[in-house]
Amino acid sequence: MDDKPGPGPVSETSEFLFSFGVIADIQYADLEDGYNFQGNRRRYYRHSLLHLQGAIEHWNTEGSPPRCVLQLGDIIDGYNAQYKASEKSLELVMNTFQMLKVPVHHTWGNHEFYNFSRNYLTNSKLNTKFLEDQIVHHPETVPSENYYAYHFVPFPQFRFILLDAYDLSVLGVDQSSAKYQQCLKILKGHNPNSELNSPQGLSEPQFVQFNGGFSQEQLNWLNEVLTFSDTNQEKVVIVSHLPIYPEASDSVCLAWNYRDALAVIWSHRCVVCFFAGHTHDGGYSEDPFGVHHVNLEGVIETAPDSQAFGTVYVYSDKMMLKGRGRVPDRIMNYKRENAFRC
Repeated sequence: MDDKPGPGPVSETSEFLFSFGVIADIQYADLEDGYNFQGNRRRYYRHSLLHLQGAIEHWNTEGSPPRCVLQLGDIIDGYNAQYKASEKSLELVMNTFQMLKVPVHHTWGNHEFYNFSRNYLTNSKLNTKFLEDQIVHHPETVPSENYYAYHFVPFPQFRFILLDAYDLSVLGVDQSSAKYQQCLKILKGHNPNSELNSPQGLSEPQFVQFNGGFSQEQLNWLNEVLTFSDTNQEKVVIVSHLPIYPEASDSVCLAWNYRDALAVIWSHRCVVCFFAGHTHDGGYSEDPFGVHHVNLEGVIETAPDSQAFGTVYVYSDKMMLKGRGRVPDRIMNYKRENAFRC
């Protein structure tokens, strides 16, 4: 086990502050191995649980334990719904997470909504909104109950924000509801295909049913939180199941209105990193505003002899992702005005 705080040499002016874990797309199911929808990538449904156990054992035995773990969505596979095994599989994975000695923050992805309604998820153990931090005298930074998003402070001067990338979606909502009709109209307005999961012929291929988007209400809330963080010289990490930056992702996997989310983020100085899952392949890019977009490799497509998780070591001038297995190491320097002045 590598207990050193960080994946390599660190300059003398760089102070280690804290760490956090990241893992994505576990997609557990009690099924034999299968393949993705294109039939070209193997999926290890049962073994994903062993990968999770390995990640938890690692985090539990680190010399400097992480402050928290970010689970980036798709915790169980959609196949569970067909076999009426959704609750059983979720319970098994959540019991595994109970072995973790630090808090875990759960993001919701499309596979959560293949298995459960939004109402079910809100009342389940996958709702970790109880871990949120509230900013006194700033009611504008309190999220609405209309979407699943919140923020918390794992360490002074660092704020983490979980976004709901399926706030606009046809998944998990009652088909008789106004919200469903509104989202279906958006989807069909950009995707004329009879199969709404198909991006064939689309100029904006992210408009497929397995993706979703951020409501204006949620984006307004995000803007308020980032305004507070700017004012108070905080550094911000944003978490979403869906990625929002094309250079770091397959274009078919982006949030519907990723440009709107980027516009909000780019109007602030405080955002350091944006973590997402969904693509399974992983990806990385630093955008022109110095925000690091990290798409984590998915556990579900990770061979039994490998791994797929990471620990992010946070320093006064950078974040360093120490990847395991097929997750590569990354050094993410803060924008110059964002580094702590010593």
